[in-house]
Amino acid sequence: MLSSLSHSLPAFIAYRYAKSHGASQTSFVAFINRFSVAGIALGLMALIIVVSVMNGLEGQLKQRILGVVPHIETQRIDTEQLSDVEALEGVITTMTYREAEAVVQSRSDLRGVQVHGVLPSVMTENTMVADNVEQGRFSDLSAGSYYAIVGRALAIQLDARIGDRLRVMVTGASTYTPFGRMPSQRLVTVAGIFDMGSQVDDKVIYMHIDDVNRLLRDPKGNEVSTRLFLSDAFDYQAVVYELKSLLSREDDDISTWRERQGPLFDAVKMEKNMMMLMLLLIIAVAAFNIVSALVMVVSEKQGDIAVLQTQGMLPSAIMWVFIFNGLFNGIKGAGVGLVSGVLVTLVINDLLSILGVPIALAADGSGLPIDMQAGQIISITLLSLVLCVLASVYPARKAMKIQPSQALQNE
Repeated sequence: MLSSLSHSLPAFIAYRYAKSHGASQTSFVAFINRFSVAGIALGLMALIIVVSVMNGLEGQLKQRILGVVPHIETQRIDTEQLSDVEALEGVITTMTYREAEAVVQSRSDLRGVQVHGVLPSVMTENTMVADNVEQGRFSDLSAGSYYAIVGRALAIQLDARIGDRLRVMVTGASTYTPFGRMPSQRLVTVAGIFDMGSQVDDKVIYMHIDDVNRLLRDPKGNEVSTRLFLSDAFDYQAVVYELKSLLSREDDDISTWRERQGPLFDAVKMEKNMMMLMLLLIIAVAAFNIVSALVMVVSEKQGDIAVLQTQGMLPSAIMWVFIFNGLFNGIKGAGVGLVSGVLVTLVINDLLSILGVPIALAADGSGLPIDMQAGQIISITLLSLVLCVLASVYPARKAMKIQPSQALQNE
C-alpha cells in the first residue's frame, strides 16, 4: 500500500501541475510548455503521414516491378523435387521458365527487350501481370501460335496494336549462313497488352515457353529453368537458403529479383529512413523544449518542493513528480499528433483535391498510395513518449537536489 501511495502521489501532483491554469501558468513558462506540446503533436502528425505515404509508394513499387520480375530463378528442378520445393515456406508455386534477350522490330521502330517464356495457366493464377492485362489474356498464348503479350509502354514505342506482327530476333541463337551470321528470328503476333505502370513495361514481352524454346533452337527445352513465385518477395533470403540446402546448389545457380531491382528498393528504403530520421529530430527538438519549460517550473516551484520535503516526501518522489509532468506533456502532444496524423492520412487525397494539387501515384490513378501500419505507428508514438521522459530527467534531478532551507529563505 505504501509503495502504491509513493507512486500515485507524485503522479497526482504532476497532473495538477500539468493542468494548472493559475497566474504563474499564464506566463512565459506556460507558453514554452504549450509550444513543446504543439511541436510534439505536429512532428508526430507529419511523421505518421510521411511514413504512411512512403509505405504506400514502396508497396506500389513492389506490386508493379516485382509483379513482372521473377522472384527467384534457378536451374531446372527435377520433377521428383518440385513438390519439396513448393512445400517450402513462402513459396506459392513453381513454373518452367525461360528468359532471353532479344530485339523486337515493328514497322516503325526497333527495341531491345527480354522475352519471357511462360506457362499461361500459372501466370494467370499467380501473377499481378495477368490482373493488369488490358487487352487479350494469357490463355491466348498457346503453344505454336507465336502470340505475344507486350507492355503498353512498349506497344506505344513500337506503334503496335492487337493483331499486329512484330519481328523478334535473338542473337544468342544465331546461325551461320552464306550471308554471314544471322540471328534466330520469328514473326510474332501481338495478342495482348498489359499495363503495370512500372519502368519494366517497355522491356518485357511474354510468349509461350514452347515458342521461346523453338525461337532459341532448343525445341526440347534442355536449357529451361524454374521460376519460384513467393507470397512475399521481400522474404526471398530464407527461401534461397532452404533452396540451396534442399537442392545442394551454389549461389551462381540461383538468381533473385535483388540482382536486377535491388538498388531501386535500397534507394526507396534509404529515403524512407532519412525522412523518418529528420521528422524524429523535429520531435526530439520539441521534446527537449520540455527541458527549458520544466527547469523554469522547478525554479518557480521551489517553495512547494521545500514544503513537500519538510512534510516527508523523499527526493526520489520529488524527481518522479517532474518526470511525470514531462510524461503528461508528452502524452498530450503524442495523443493530439496520433489522432490528427491518422485522420489527415485518411483524407489526404481529398485534401489535395480540394487544394487543387491532386497527385496520381496509386496504381489506379486515385492519388497517393497510403499504407498505415498499426505496429509502426504505435512504435513511433511510444518513441515520442520516451523522448519526452528522457527530456524530463535533467530538470527532475535538479528538483530533487533542492535544499529546503535555502528554498524557504529565498521565498
